[in-house]
Amino acid sequence: MHVAKVRASYVCNSCGYQSAKPLGRCPNCQAWNSFEEEAPAVVSAKGRSGAYGGVVGGKVTALSTVGRREEPRTSSGIPELDRVLGGGLVAGGVTLIGGEPGIGKSTLLLQVADRVARESGPVLYVAGEESLEQIRLRADRLGVTADIQLTRDTRAEHVAALMAEHKPALCIVDSIQTVTVEGEGAPGGVAQVRDGTSMLTRAAKETGTATVLVGHVTKDGTVAGPKVMEHIVDTTVFLETVGAFRLLRSVKNRFGQAGELGVFEMRSEGLIAVDNPSAAFLAERPVGVPGSVVAATIDGQRPMLLEVQALASKTPYPNARRVVVGLDPRRVDVVLAVLERRLDLTLGGLDVYVNLAGGLKVPDPGLDLAVALAVYSAVVGRALPGNVAVFGEVGLAGEVRSTQAALRRAEEAGRAGYTRLVVPPGLDGHAGIRSVEEAVGAVWASVGTTR
Repeated sequence: MHVAKVRASYVCNSCGYQSAKPLGRCPNCQAWNSFEEEAPAVVSAKGRSGAYGGVVGGKVTALSTVGRREEPRTSSGIPELDRVLGGGLVAGGVTLIGGEPGIGKSTLLLQVADRVARESGPVLYVAGEESLEQIRLRADRLGVTADIQLTRDTRAEHVAALMAEHKPALCIVDSIQTVTVEGEGAPGGVAQVRDGTSMLTRAAKETGTATVLVGHVTKDGTVAGPKVMEHIVDTTVFLETVGAFRLLRSVKNRFGQAGELGVFEMRSEGLIAVDNPSAAFLAERPVGVPGSVVAATIDGQRPMLLEVQALASKTPYPNARRVVVGLDPRRVDVVLAVLERRLDLTLGGLDVYVNLAGGLKVPDPGLDLAVALAVYSAVVGRALPGNVAVFGEVGLAGEVRSTQAALRRAEEAGRAGYTRLVVPPGLDGHAGIRSVEEAVGAVWASVGTTR
């Protein structure tokens, strides 16, 4: 004897927020009239027989008896993409790629399809948003020569059947919001996206097909649809625009290191990997200008050299302004307070502008020392020597603290030709700087510069 309870559930078709009752406005994404009723779930109480709802549990396996297996990988043909994915496309792995419309997702994946089809095996391309003729035009522009298998059939059951029949090395679904599941409502709805992702993931595992799903993004930059979709897939990457470049960033990876970053440039022949991002971001750096400092930073797992710029000018306002672009404004405020307190640098009557050149946004504490030297350089009107690169976190007592991946930062600076490093203590082969005062002294040989 057991008691069954029926629970109704309502889901926002915009963001996937769940509620026990329908709401006029979603409290999560603020969308109006977006709630749809899901099929009610039946919850059974435990019966007297010891089984839960009369169901006997399934088989369990001891961890010690489970074999070890390396997941086979297929190269995408683009080394920069392989590095972001942790070594390439995994057989049976599902990757979700998101990005703004027109940023280059379809272009990149058509390039990948061409190279995989020529070197590894057949490729199935599910075109949910474009006609086959449009894909042909893009393929001609990109110089695609492989005979990719195309289909406009976006029914998840049919796509799974095609994967089982043709056993492709790679399946690309562009996009998951166009995939339909029979009996689940209109395409793009929460249930459609969730169940379509689940069905295609199951097909990928059963057939060993590396699968890439293209996802639309919302206005706040997240993949449209229920959050559970990102939990179902193995890897999630985002393509974003920064200045003249496209950045491919992994935020989840079951088969590799999350946080990897790839840098591309959009050209007429497609997305081209940037082999030396440090040189690209520093290409337009002015030499011998006060307020410019080269900083060795880490974005995700990748070391890069970026330019930190600062400008200080007399303010016409009662309260001086602080404008920060690309950096954490709160950390910059801390650094400015340390400069005033430890170096007796008067900033109260100055507007201070701090910018991370290139358009990147990097929340790295290791940029603190570069901000301190850039602001000091801008105020005193003296440029740093051209061969100096810096990194280090600045504490409230003015001390310079160590940062993660210090060796990789130093190696990146050395490869770029920067022979003088102003860095925290503890890095072999380099005299460590223990305070902001020492850093200023090491760069200009005197703290008491006339201001």
